[in-house]
Amino acid sequence: MPRLIAIVAMSANRVIGREGKLPWHYSEDLKFFKRTTLGHPILMGRATFDSIGKPLPGRQNIVLSRTMLPREGVTVIRDVSELPQVCGEAETVFVIGGARVFEELLPQCDGLHLTFITKDYEGDVQLPPFEHLFRLKEITGQSEGLEFRYYERAVTAA
Repeated sequence: MPRLIAIVAMSANRVIGREGKLPWHYSEDLKFFKRTTLGHPILMGRATFDSIGKPLPGRQNIVLSRTMLPREGVTVIRDVSELPQVCGEAETVFVIGGARVFEELLPQCDGLHLTFITKDYEGDVQLPPFEHLFRLKEITGQSEGLEFRYYERAVTAA
């Protein structure tokens, strides 16, 4: 199974979406997302794919859905157990959302790239709690109103 790394932008009040879209536009965050995920498979839910509207170039686009029909440029899987078969030799798969996919897969992720947006936004989708699963490893950068954080899986005592 490839390593799963989540990547998401979240506002100070935990919002990650509004009406099927991002409620903000930060070019530095979009550049970070592209730079980080380019050349790697990305895994998302159907609603996230629909909000993007088309496959993202330079990446294998994998959609986790029980209902979506196959379409050009997209690999549809019904269960995360299918990842090894569809990812080939890929060592890392980036989990890009949405909330239901994060809820299901964050406990299986080895790391989390979080763009923390320092202000509140109105929205109807929030990032599920992750703080019990990960610990902040480093702040990899800052930009106006943004903090780029990398979390690694918390080591649990046996």
